[in-house]
Amino acid sequence: MIFQYDASKEKCPLPLVNLRLMLKKMQKDDIYLLKLSDAGSREDIPKLLNKLGYCYKQSFIDHGIVELTIYS
Repeated sequence: MIFQYDASKEKCPLPLVNLRLMLKKMQKDDIYLLKLSDAGSREDIPKLLNKLGYCYKQSFIDHGIVELTIYS
């Protein structure tokens, strides 16, 4: 299943909290697309994903928005 969350208009810690909730729901082969613009979220979320052992790809979109594709 593919989940999407556009947090580009939200400030940290809200995207981080919502990500943690979604990671608990993800199952094998699920994909989670997350858009971020907040500098704190762009720094903290990849650190969390690395710490928890998730694979992800980071893509830069225009106007300071980053999209993370997270694999379970």
